[in-house]
Amino acid sequence: MTSVSPSPSPTPVLEQGTPGLRAEAPLILDTEPPRTLGFRDQAAFWTNLGVSLIGFQSAATVLVVNGKNLSIPAALTAVVVGTVIGSVMLGVAAVIGTRAGAPAMAILRGLFGTRLSYLPTVLNIVQCLGWGVFELTVIAMGANALFDGGPHWLYVLAAGALTTAMTIRPLGSIAVLRKYVAVAVGIAMLFFTVELLRRGVPSPKDGSWSGFLPAVDAVIAVSISFVPLAADYTRHAKSTRSSFWGAFSGYTVSQVWCYVVGLMALLQVGGDADKIFTTFMGITAGWVFFAVLVLREADQSFANVYSTAMSVQNLFPRIDRRILTVALGALVTGLALLVTDFSGYEAFLGLIGAVFVPLSAVLAVDFFFGAGRREGGWDLSESAPTRWLTLLPWAVGFVVYQLIYPAELTGWASWWPTFWTHAQNALHFQPQVWTSASLFSFVVPALLTWALTPLLRKGH
Repeated sequence: MTSVSPSPSPTPVLEQGTPGLRAEAPLILDTEPPRTLGFRDQAAFWTNLGVSLIGFQSAATVLVVNGKNLSIPAALTAVVVGTVIGSVMLGVAAVIGTRAGAPAMAILRGLFGTRLSYLPTVLNIVQCLGWGVFELTVIAMGANALFDGGPHWLYVLAAGALTTAMTIRPLGSIAVLRKYVAVAVGIAMLFFTVELLRRGVPSPKDGSWSGFLPAVDAVIAVSISFVPLAADYTRHAKSTRSSFWGAFSGYTVSQVWCYVVGLMALLQVGGDADKIFTTFMGITAGWVFFAVLVLREADQSFANVYSTAMSVQNLFPRIDRRILTVALGALVTGLALLVTDFSGYEAFLGLIGAVFVPLSAVLAVDFFFGAGRREGGWDLSESAPTRWLTLLPWAVGFVVYQLIYPAELTGWASWWPTFWTHAQNALHFQPQVWTSASLFSFVVPALLTWALTPLLRKGH
């Protein structure tokens, strides 16, 4: 792996060279990936990732912002706008992954240099582990609602085992998702949509448009969490066209649908996210379709565990990915056994957005307009030189995000929002109704990276 390939290679690589075996993902980093995923594979994959039990609960971050209810039109608009913006970022990352033919964090060797790429790699590992723990926990919560109780630890262990098994043959798992799971999920979602509409949708009290942009930011943060994972899968795409439209269309449709169903279910229980699963179970025969959603939630934890392994391979490129995924699956399962609540979930989303929204801006501008356009493209080898200057727009974007929308960390980290409040006062800056953290933290580093393009092209 020395530079970004100008076009995808159509040659499939069979795992371990076994004749007749379906092409699978390489075992180590520096191996040409098989290009087996077409538009339908990718659309189905991203459609499945756009529907989530966590997504249903995330609707609470849109319905209620800063203690105030949004109106139904405001909440729905926030969902659509936030999803479309996040999906465009996802689609761009998908295209870069297809062109580079490398996992997401290995691609950052070209942006930052190999050693400096370890910084976002470690942050992405933390993000993926956090999401993996959230996913196994919410699967256990769903199973608890499905079976009206039962041992939490057993549900977590079962979900962890299924997750780990899927990561061993990732391309095979994506094929299964396309052939069987996507259809079942679509049927389940259609059933709940019809049944919830038949019940009627109560209006939240005193709903307004106040808090619209923070709600958009919360939706973008969920979408953006997949941006640093996208290339782990789209490096196997047959074309950039299929990778962009597969990611954009599949994720946009399913996440909007997921949030809409989540909003309808939340309103049935007065906006209480902890009771949202009871809405689904309270529908006649709802347990059958809810079981489908609980079982398929494993594709979320699969994506996070597998991408954690891909990130670790940027640090240790010659470790067999199967060993990594098994070890990481066990780690995530163990951590999920210790989680008791989601009290830090919204703050977690804020930090994800602050880190990866500006990073996606710097990545896209430098790849399409900066050093990525030089002859030979980016250097993705283990000796790729450090490019310190690319840290500047990323850091500026992070600061912009936190100044507008500080992560509301609590406990030992309660100093964090206080620090940013003091910074706002020192700069005589107060967020306004039109200041979107996600949009400003994308546009500012994008423009700064573009302005620095002459320097970034000349050297490192």
